[in-house]
Amino acid sequence: MTKIIELRNVTKIFSSGFIFNRQRTIAADNITLSVDEENPSITALAGESGSGKTTLFLLMMGQIKPTQGEVYYRGKNIEKLSKEENKQLKRELQPIYQDPFAAYNPFYKVDHVLTTPLKRFNLSNSPAMTSDMIHKALELVGLRPAETLGRTPIQLSGGQRQRLMIARAILCQPKMILADEPVSMVDASLRATILASLVTLNRNLGIPIIYITHDITTAYQICDNIVILYAGSVAETGSTETIIRDPKHPYTQLLISAIPLPDRKQPWLSTQIEEKATTNVVQSNGCKFANRCPKCMPRCLVERPPLYQTDSHQAVACFLYSHQPKVVSDDISDMFIKHRSSNS
Repeated sequence: MTKIIELRNVTKIFSSGFIFNRQRTIAADNITLSVDEENPSITALAGESGSGKTTLFLLMMGQIKPTQGEVYYRGKNIEKLSKEENKQLKRELQPIYQDPFAAYNPFYKVDHVLTTPLKRFNLSNSPAMTSDMIHKALELVGLRPAETLGRTPIQLSGGQRQRLMIARAILCQPKMILADEPVSMVDASLRATILASLVTLNRNLGIPIIYITHDITTAYQICDNIVILYAGSVAETGSTETIIRDPKHPYTQLLISAIPLPDRKQPWLSTQIEEKATTNVVQSNGCKFANRCPKCMPRCLVERPPLYQTDSHQAVACFLYSHQPKVVSDDISDMFIKHRSSNS
């Protein structure tokens, strides 16, 4: 099994405030996760703001260092990569950011973002080859080269700019794509097109994708697997279909029950749960969700729940399922659907 990226017991702590009044925020708490190249899938990292999604994104990209634990790229510690290995990582791991406009220099035409990676990574041997590669990449994401090239960023819509960034990622011949809220800043009418482009990359080109989102509906639409994060920890993980249809963790249930439907009288879940009012009590040793959980037990206030395996492709960190076996492996990816045929 070829693992492109591995997070091994990774913790990331941010500090803020003055020296004598420092505040610590645990953005990622002992996370072990890997991405398999041989069985590519689309995996969502989902949760509310502040759950740790983007922190994991930055750790995988090597843009920040873990406070504890290690990040590996193709079996080598990311902090010990040579100059050439680091260049290879930057080509093989392609990011797609939330704000497509921020990635453009307004003084350049959009062609610049397409030709630059081809030059930087020596992926083209001639101007004719460059033109051919760019045209094919644009067409793959549903853009017409004649209507796209030669324009400035402001002359394109938000959806066009985002699809252009997906085309840029394709040109780098990536082995993995990390998409951080790629449709949150585009119109709803364009989201389906951008999501379809990501699915095409995964299914037709065999590129594994980490899809970071707070939107459970889009995760359900395109993702094979999902990791529900809360306060930097894994609340629930496994097959998207299993978790969305039968969520076990009270936090996941609250997330799904909050999804709006055309018929407001028809909930997603057959049984609705009410969220407790948030208190200021922070249980450092207990479950992080305890002070919001409608099913909180005394045990939850003093113990941190491990992951319990409730299904072959589902695990949940909740004492409500303590009668189930504990997950043996630290790597939460073991809960994922590895082969697409398993999901058909």
